[in-house]
Amino acid sequence: MDEARLKRLEYAADRIEISDCLTRFSRGMDRFDRELYLSAFWGDAEMAAGPYVGDVAGCWDWAVPMHEAGQIVTHHSLLNQTVDIDGDTAHSECYYIFVGRNRDETLWMAGGRYIDRLERRNGEWKIALRTNIIEWGCLPPPMPIPFADVPGIEKNGVSSRNTDDPSYRRPLVNLREPFNPAG
Repeated sequence: MDEARLKRLEYAADRIEISDCLTRFSRGMDRFDRELYLSAFWGDAEMAAGPYVGDVAGCWDWAVPMHEAGQIVTHHSLLNQTVDIDGDTAHSECYYIFVGRNRDETLWMAGGRYIDRLERRNGEWKIALRTNIIEWGCLPPPMPIPFADVPGIEKNGVSSRNTDDPSYRRPLVNLREPFNPAG
């Protein structure tokens, strides 16, 4: 394999590892999985998110009670991502949309960008510094959850903010009876 191709493959592998790291943060926050959330950051990482500035464990301690009190469910969805890798340091900009279903059934949406400095230590990429740029927010009108009234829809599991969520189930199996609404 020529050297140029090998460099591109190494860059692609780094990008995948960085993307996985960013996803661990979002999934950890939405599932209230502290261990998963913290696995995205180095122990000495810094975070600036809304009014919070400090270490990432402290951000967890502030954000989770806020989301627990305010929302039934949250989605931190990651979108466009750019990554600039220079040796064992990378700078990433990742667009996001946050959606929360509030306890009063209203919705809260916001969007912005996570701007991160990541470091590779001992061969592993994690976030060393995160700043959260919030660029917009809104309260769209709520509507019923689609298909919530389908009998037995909960048999494959329901959304939960812990490891009881169906996404943690191994192996994942279907527990619903076959049915085609078209007949």
